[in-house]
Amino acid sequence: MEAYTFSPDFELPKTPRPIAIIGAGGIVEEAHLPAYRKAGWPIHGIFDIRPDRAEKIADYFGITNVYSSLDDLITDTPTDAVYDIAVPASQLIDILVQLPDGANLMMQKPMGETLDESKDIMALCDVKHLTASVNFQMKLIPSIIAAKRLIDQGAIGELHDMEIRMNIHHPWELWDFLFGLPRMEMLYHSIHYMDMIRHFLGMPDRIYAKTFQHPKQMRLASTRSVIVFDYGDTPIRAFINTNHGHEFGIRHQDSFVKWEGTKGAIKATLGKNINFPKGEADQFEYFLSEQQERGWIQADIPGAWYPDAFLATMADLQCAIENPNSPHITSVKHAYDTMRLVEAAYLSNNTGGTKIPQ
Repeated sequence: MEAYTFSPDFELPKTPRPIAIIGAGGIVEEAHLPAYRKAGWPIHGIFDIRPDRAEKIADYFGITNVYSSLDDLITDTPTDAVYDIAVPASQLIDILVQLPDGANLMMQKPMGETLDESKDIMALCDVKHLTASVNFQMKLIPSIIAAKRLIDQGAIGELHDMEIRMNIHHPWELWDFLFGLPRMEMLYHSIHYMDMIRHFLGMPDRIYAKTFQHPKQMRLASTRSVIVFDYGDTPIRAFINTNHGHEFGIRHQDSFVKWEGTKGAIKATLGKNINFPKGEADQFEYFLSEQQERGWIQADIPGAWYPDAFLATMADLQCAIENPNSPHITSVKHAYDTMRLVEAAYLSNNTGGTKIPQ
């Protein structure tokens, strides 16, 4: 029997660069800044259009420089710094135009609200010679990294099945900018899962998708989706099933990713989504056919989605700045492929299903 490793470790930059933060919303407070504090990385300063919000977060995290305007932050930020931009996608292009040529930056997902906006963002990054990432951090959750390590070592054989299921109750009111948008669930949430499936299985040939409103969340464009990845004639099945309206307690809430191969299976429970925002503990289990007498084995994977995955995305970017030949799996080029998947999902949704023959 082979000995497999499934460490969630990832490469860290040799010389961490200072981080200038644009946006002081909940995700910065709950995930970005705790991640950088855990890593011991320097924070140059912070700006938000709500000065009181920026002051509050700066006081809590001990950030010295709080800027009253974006221009002031850009003027005062060292050229080797990394801009961490955590604003709604509709504001990204306006901010990127103002950044100096050659800047380094991390954008919160999505990469624009449409594929055309994604094209404009990628073109802008190219023209301005920006080293840029998009914060698709769910593929870098410690348990997801561990699963990738096991699969890459051949522990479960040939990967042929991947299922992502979210049956949870999500408090969308925490993000008021989402209300009234023409695209919501697939663009702002299931996009993570599409990015994750692409990370494991590559680009599919086609996508079938349907996204739904919830009768108690009608102010949102959609909060439930089913998305099927079609890999042609291969025996690969991959799909996403999300329902954010399960308001009946946590007993039957689900938040997991499951992989099945020809020699075993892995299941990672992502506890943060259950009883959100408080969350529950993550779980990691695997089954190896060569050790089937042991049944499902639980493993303790250190770390969690918040803040460790956010530390990993920034590390991926900073390593790419240090070494352009690094994998840079959060790059805008990778993100653009994920945005192509999202666009295909909405096109499939708008086209509708096949009518039942008479």
